[in-house]
Order: sequence, then structure tokens, then C-alpha cells
Amino acid sequence: MFYPLKKSTSLSTLTATVLSALVLSACGGGGGGGSTPSTSGNAVPKNSAGATAPNGPANSDSVDAGDRTPFGQNASEWTLTFADEFNGNSLDRNVWNDTIWYEQSNPTQNYAVEDGKLKIWPQRDASGNFFNRTIDTDGKYYQTYGYFEIEAKLPSGKGTWPAFWLFNHDSSTRPEIDIMEAYAGGSRDSWWSDGNDNPTNFAATLWRDNGGAENHIGEIKLRDQSQWSSGIRLDQGFHKYAAHVEPDGVTFYFDGQQMGNKIRTSYYDMRMYILLDLWFGSASGQPDNSTPTGKGNSFEVNYVRAWQKK
Repeated sequence: MFYPLKKSTSLSTLTATVLSALVLSACGGGGGGGSTPSTSGNAVPKNSAGATAPNGPANSDSVDAGDRTPFGQNASEWTLTFADEFNGNSLDRNVWNDTIWYEQSNPTQNYAVEDGKLKIWPQRDASGNFFNRTIDTDGKYYQTYGYFEIEAKLPSGKGTWPAFWLFNHDSSTRPEIDIMEAYAGGSRDSWWSDGNDNPTNFAATLWRDNGGAENHIGEIKLRDQSQWSSGIRLDQGFHKYAAHVEPDGVTFYFDGQQMGNKIRTSYYDMRMYILLDLWFGSASGQPDNSTPTGKGNSFEVNYVRAWQKK
């Protein structure tokens, strides 16, 4: 079975992967040291059992659990622990980093918070190359177990590889939960797209340690489910992508409906941080002159939320 290149691939592994044209490898990500949260901005991490903001909670908005409940779930069972509705006009740097730990932030602007959304779009930098952008809570917010959800619209175009995932790199054990990875540049035969570089499918995948097929715990694809077997144009509207992480396994959800069965594993018994990114490559191929650039082709995120069972 083909497994796309892991999101947490290290720099050395990336180099080796390109040279050898292999797609299976991974190493750990994360590490963007935390700054002391203030009381301004949009994001609301709150300390609770299993949920931690290392320098204290950033109570920058009141958390109204009444209208922020896990979609399709029993609201009475959950406590909201993290929420960013992106209602401001800039990224809340008390909560978010704008690069993954092993890279420097590319100065070319390809993300913004506006119109109540986080937008990340394909863009060429000063050297003329497409580049990866990662927005994460590494060093600033972590949670062990719970329900994690975004509402988002995905970009189109060859090479685009948006993702919503959880990760931990506190030790050599590096768990990874890919809640959503889409590959608009995949061929029609691959089921990833409609053949015109528009995403119609995504994968939710569990990995352990350093990735690769031997560390693949399980995977569920949207179009493997009978109700979505024809695919959905994920670039044409907003959808909810979610995961319920428990001591005995992980269950994935799309628009509040369960995707397949719970993947049974006890591996994810540690704190994890939240990542949103727009990368390029893997099953989506390499971006080229046909790849739409600019805000009009953004990975748009309406909100990011997390809860824990009461």
C-alpha cells in the first residue's frame, strides 16, 4: 500500500527522500518555545486535566461552550479546552507559531487572519520556489486525549497538501495523528482528486515513532466510506474534520459523522500539540505554473477547537 510522505519528516530525511525518490519516511517535528500568554487576541487555551498551556492560560476571549460544542456529539459530555475563532486581524502569537521547529519562518507572506478565518495560500518566495507553511501550538498548548475539530475549506492545485494534525516530540517516541491530509494533485485514478487538481478525498492516519510503513498504525479515507464513495469537492465549501483521541484508540469524524471504526491503539498516552499547514508534494505531486497562487486559493480555517470529556 502507498503511504504518503509523513508530515513530520526531518530535514535530513527530506533530502534523502528527494534524492532517492522515496516517499516513506518520518522523523519528529515541533519545538517552537512558548512565550507568556497575554489577555489579548483570539485563541483561548485553558488549563485543565490533560490540557496545558506551559506558561499559564491565555483567557483572551470568554469561552462560550453553548455554541462551541463538538459537532454531532453530546454537548453535555464535553468541556471546551481550546478555541481560536480567528476573529482578530492577526495570528495570536501567544498561542501559535508560524513555522515548524526545524525550519526558519519564510519571510514571504502567505498567511493571514481576516474575515474571521485563518488563510494559508500557495505562494512563491523570493527565490521563485513554493514553500511550506506550518501554523502550530508547539511549546504553547498541548492536550492529552479529547476531541479536536476544525472547520475548513481546502485549496486546489497540483502539489497542494493541506493538513490538520497532532504531534509530540518530547522524547524519541513521536506519536502523530493526521486528522486530515488532502492531495488535490493526485490523479483521478488515485481517488484523491477529480482529475482536475480539485480535492475530493482525504486521509486520516495514525503513526508511531519515525513513520514509514512499519510504523503505520492505521488509516481511514473519506471515499472508502460508502456514503462518500463518489467524493466531495472539498475546495467548494467548509467541512468539519475531527478526531476523538481516547486511551484505547482514535475515532475520526467528517461533518459530525463517524468515519469507519475506531482504530484501536493505546499509543497516544501523552500530550500533543495542534498543527495546521499547507505543504507541497507527496501524493499531490510537485506544484508548477498551473498551481493557483494567492489568497483566492487558500486553506481557509474557520475555527480550531478542542474539548475533553467531563
